[in-house]
Amino acid sequence: MSFVFPLQAARSAVCLAPLAGITDRPFRDLVGRFGADLVVSEMVASQEMVQAKPGVRERAELGADQARTSVQLAGRDTGWIAEAARMIEGQGARVIDINMGCPAKKVVGGLSGSALMREPDHALRLVEAVVGAVSVPVTLKMRLGWDDHSRNAPDLARRAEDAGIALVTVHGRTRCQFYKGRADWAAIAAVKRAVTIPVIANGDITGPATAREALRLSGADGVMIGRGAQGRPWLLAQVLADLAGTAPPVVPQGAALTAMVRRHHGEMLEFYGADLGLRVARKHLGWYMDGAATAPELRGRILRATDAGEIARMLPEALETPPRQIEEAAA
Repeated sequence: MSFVFPLQAARSAVCLAPLAGITDRPFRDLVGRFGADLVVSEMVASQEMVQAKPGVRERAELGADQARTSVQLAGRDTGWIAEAARMIEGQGARVIDINMGCPAKKVVGGLSGSALMREPDHALRLVEAVVGAVSVPVTLKMRLGWDDHSRNAPDLARRAEDAGIALVTVHGRTRCQFYKGRADWAAIAAVKRAVTIPVIANGDITGPATAREALRLSGADGVMIGRGAQGRPWLLAQVLADLAGTAPPVVPQGAALTAMVRRHHGEMLEFYGADLGLRVARKHLGWYMDGAATAPELRGRILRATDAGEIARMLPEALETPPRQIEEAAA
């Protein structure tokens, strides 16, 4: 099945990358409310998904049946990943993504994620297993290669297209680079030349200017934004507007920012439960306070707080009061 982005003919696509522990359902929903062509779930281990190990089904409340949502699977066993794909499709998934880009040691140590780029024949067997198991579009996320001596992304992408992959996303680094240095957007151009399916450029895209440069150097059909959206769920909508030549979204400030953060915080508590939700929410609150230049003492109190009501009461001061005024008031 071919994969068509909304408005693809009019402009390049803008997608939210899968980030472990970050792009959960509450955050994806928030980004989606501002605007995005596609949001991708956190990576789900195929075998654990099928066996329903603790925590996985909670994490895999993936919004699979939501429009513009892709569910990302990882694994190296063709049987498990095919069965997980069938399960996800049965839950209403519109798109299924295969992870061959994660550089994390615990993933690579299990010979999954970007480790599969060292085994292109086995990687293709996984692709064939998933494509053969479902009727929805299947996409693939990869890196440039394992290291600078084996940049095999163009060849793997070409073979993946032949096996039925509908779209490929390429992070412009090798696995051995992890997130060091700068993403090589120009190197993604070789992947674009190797295939006829859409190619998405990923890595170091932090706003409209970097999105345009990534598209220029790669020739890609769209961009995928990950870490740049931390604390800025409106970022994808800003990039969308810039590429479409339309008015940018209103970035919430003051009371509007407080209201947005309170809603996001409440949705995390509802999704995870109070205890786990408070812990998971801290990193998001930290990123919001980074953007608001919250005074260190107040930031610390909020991140140490264990009562949701107390956190909600402190947020206006943290997000709406300039740091200098806070410091003067405390003097």
